[in-house]
Amino acid sequence: MNSQISTQISTPLGELTLRLSSTPRGARLARRLTAQQLDAWGYPHDSEASDAAQHVVAELAANAVTHGRVPGRDFELRLFLLPEGTLRVEVSDTRTDRKLRIVTDPDAEGGRGLLLVTILARTWGVVEREVGKTVWAELRLGQRE
Repeated sequence: MNSQISTQISTPLGELTLRLSSTPRGARLARRLTAQQLDAWGYPHDSEASDAAQHVVAELAANAVTHGRVPGRDFELRLFLLPEGTLRVEVSDTRTDRKLRIVTDPDAEGGRGLLLVTILARTWGVVEREVGKTVWAELRLGQRE
């Protein structure tokens, strides 16, 4: 994880903000809506850029609903299309602890999601909010089609 907290973002070319239920269904919906939004921004569903972004959103949303869930509270997905083909993904939950762990045990049944985020994203991190935390990642999408 990048120890530098990236809170300053360039003026986005596009932005999407959604509140979704902290359930597996909400996490799946986050991934689908990411694909739709990227398609609208010129990155088709079947492109490598869209696929990478969907994987990152899926992992961060799954973590939010599995580990960051507070009963009765939603999680928030924010997508920012930044200049030079960069996508910033932010997933916020209402849990206050910032303990994120990367599982490297090859026999573990799960917990490798942040490894995938590390591989796919240029940089990522976590920042506290007034209530909860935001895990963010930035991906290079390249040129739009």
